[in-house]
Amino acid sequence: MSGHDDFAFDALPGLPERPPQGELILWQGRPDPWALARDAYKIRWFAAYFALIVLWRAGGAWADGGLSLALAMGLPYLVLGLLGLGIIYGLAWVQARSTTYTLTTARVVLRIGAALPVTFNLPFAQVGAASLDLRRDGTGTIALETLGETRISVLVAWPHLRPGHWAKTQPALRSIPDAARVARMLADSAEARLTIPQVARTAPRAPVAAE
Repeated sequence: MSGHDDFAFDALPGLPERPPQGELILWQGRPDPWALARDAYKIRWFAAYFALIVLWRAGGAWADGGLSLALAMGLPYLVLGLLGLGIIYGLAWVQARSTTYTLTTARVVLRIGAALPVTFNLPFAQVGAASLDLRRDGTGTIALETLGETRISVLVAWPHLRPGHWAKTQPALRSIPDAARVARMLADSAEARLTIPQVARTAPRAPVAAE
């Protein structure tokens, strides 16, 4: 696995350089903005919190002064809540638009970061396992458990990490559409890649003189 900080123009979208001969791009995609806002930014939690605040303030004002006071007390919190939800969704949208996930016949590549783009190359040989968290709408997160002692910084890679695994971070394709199909492609391509015989070329042995 390698992390690549690059500001140069991509050879191909989502890749820092053109793949070597024989390596094919099977799929490219990015997070669904709404799914990312729901899964990573917990926008539903914030919506529920603001709804409770509005109901609490407006309900108390209704008991004291009727509809007009309820609107006067509840409306500012409603506007504040909608503004906050808009900001959260905007952050998720920017993250999604600045991300490109690539699956090839040899590796998974995560191109992430809006202000400071970073590329993570994950060869299949360095991936010990993959897990799929599938949602009812077809979106889902594919987390990759890497081998070895390499650690990916949470500050650099979030939200492109498996939630709840902070001691040993797991890079993830977060909130992608049609996640089940992508997971099958990943499993099939990794299995095919790892079953290819590896032939090492050795230098010819020097002839041994007969005694």
